[in-house]
Amino acid sequence: MYSIFIVEDDKTIAGVLQRELRRWGYEAVCAANFQNILQEFEAAKPHLVLLDISLPFYNGYYWCGEIRRQSKVPILFLSSASDGMNMIMAMNLGGDDFIPKPFDMNVLLAKIQAILRRTYDFAVSAPTLSHKGAVLNPKDATLLFDGKTLELTKNDFRILLTLLENKGTIVSRDTLMQRLWETDSFVDENTLTVNVTRLRKKLGAMGLEDFIVTKKGVGYLVPQE
Repeated sequence: MYSIFIVEDDKTIAGVLQRELRRWGYEAVCAANFQNILQEFEAAKPHLVLLDISLPFYNGYYWCGEIRRQSKVPILFLSSASDGMNMIMAMNLGGDDFIPKPFDMNVLLAKIQAILRRTYDFAVSAPTLSHKGAVLNPKDATLLFDGKTLELTKNDFRILLTLLENKGTIVSRDTLMQRLWETDSFVDENTLTVNVTRLRKKLGAMGLEDFIVTKKGVGYLVPQE
């Protein structure tokens, strides 16, 4: 059974989320002490975190950063502040997805199911792939290059895996969104751009410049060596 940690200070929303998630067969735990979310996260040991941005004491961005210091668990942001800047900040801090309030419970459940499936079911069968001396390891979602190890988020891993599987071929934006979120119905295209831009910066910091090439208006490409 998958466990979901709900960090939402609106008791009505938190109660609805907990009730609906349990009805769908998930274990759902609501945060109680908003001064020490990290301690409750460690006790819950969740497979996924639903994280509101506006919280007492410290906001969701802060707690996302704290969780990311010790865990790769997927984080799905919930927020009534659904402008592009909040979405970009959430993704840059390590969030896996973002859904604005008010949300349709069926949409939220679809996103949760997709995140859990791609996080915990997919990596088992994914192959090891390499390019320009960099090796993508699906077992622990890392990229090895020149003696350095890059810890990848789930979205980083999915993007690299999809592009390396199709090395030398342009992968369309629609295809990438389908692989990342298993649906393009509820995903803002800007979310993909933010994820690719963030990944490029990480690769560049490792010395892997121009590892991913943009084909404007079409998609992305890992060129043949």
